[in-house]
Amino acid sequence: MKKNEISIAIVKNSQNLFLICLRPKGVHQGEKWEFPGGKVEKSETSEQAMCRELSEEVGLNAINYQLIESKFFDYGDQKLNLHFYLVTQFAGEAQGKEGQPIKWVSKAQLALYSFPQANQTVIEQL
Repeated sequence: MKKNEISIAIVKNSQNLFLICLRPKGVHQGEKWEFPGGKVEKSETSEQAMCRELSEEVGLNAINYQLIESKFFDYGDQKLNLHFYLVTQFAGEAQGKEGQPIKWVSKAQLALYSFPQANQTVIEQL
């Protein structure tokens, strides 16, 4: 089974709200909320992938960001190397470019949404 490299953007705006998106039905961890992100392509770094995915999924360009956690997670059916970036400055207006619902929520509200298990430790760190 191959391991997927995944880069994830945890976008925090000037009101200290976090951007979350709903995963579509029928995909791995479908119908759970997530931070924007996706697979790292062969020719790119995890940082480049995070910036590309953020732009493709929600139309934002990351300006100021830092890697806050990298970890391996085994779902049984998928093994993932995850890279979480905290994006604190960005350009653009967030929108669900793939038709997915998006929301800005407070740190406290994150606990009310169902996220993939791999995200739990990083959510606790926020």
